[in-house]
Amino acid sequence: MNMIEIERALRELRLSGIAETLSTRVMQAQAAQQPFLETFAAMLQDELDRRRSRLTERRFKRSGLDERLSLADFDWRFNPKLPRSACFDLHTLKFIGEGANALIIGKPGTGKSHVAKAVAYQATLQGYDVRYLEADTEFARYALASTAERTELLKDWVAPDLLILDDLFLARRISEHAAEVLQAIVHQRYKLRRAIVITSNRVVQDWGKYLGDATMASTILDRLMHRCAMLEFEGKSYRLKEAAARIAITPESS
Repeated sequence: MNMIEIERALRELRLSGIAETLSTRVMQAQAAQQPFLETFAAMLQDELDRRRSRLTERRFKRSGLDERLSLADFDWRFNPKLPRSACFDLHTLKFIGEGANALIIGKPGTGKSHVAKAVAYQATLQGYDVRYLEADTEFARYALASTAERTELLKDWVAPDLLILDDLFLARRISEHAAEVLQAIVHQRYKLRRAIVITSNRVVQDWGKYLGDATMASTILDRLMHRCAMLEFEGKSYRLKEAAARIAITPESS
């Protein structure tokens, strides 16, 4: 077989990682007079790297995340009282294996969503199945869905290793259907020991008011907080800081 035939055979065998680097590896082997096994091992590594990269990309797309955030690019100096150590503990992802949860509660603009998204993205990189939801938006979609669609949505929210419910109660009161699905998610994931991270501007003492049912709130919190890290975010708003910076550099109109 010549090179063209070999490349065609590799693609037919779905070995695109080897196919894409074959010419380079052949030239490398010839120039360095590498042993066959060393060259072959490098080609196999190319294939493994390609497949892992594709799997990671598929996990990211399936997660619902809209950006790849990291704790490394978070400005900790702006709000030095944030629970930095607890955030990095979450980032280790140990809580996922333990089937534990995290509640990140605090003022708007203090970085709660950034931390949750960074943890979620790290989980996709480490091979976990993740779902990120803007809670109120997705629960409103659930309330308008058909019975069959609701079944599929609930299944999709219960199944992953890690579920992120971002900005829960952003609009304060949620619908009866949304409250019921939140209770179902928490109950089913608790039984399966699957992790949940919730961010919210609302203190847990007020959840009964936003759910419209104090008993339901108690049931939800009882399961959520059985195995749970509580992170309180206080301080100044990063969004207001960035808005002020933009205003400061905007040239005055003539």
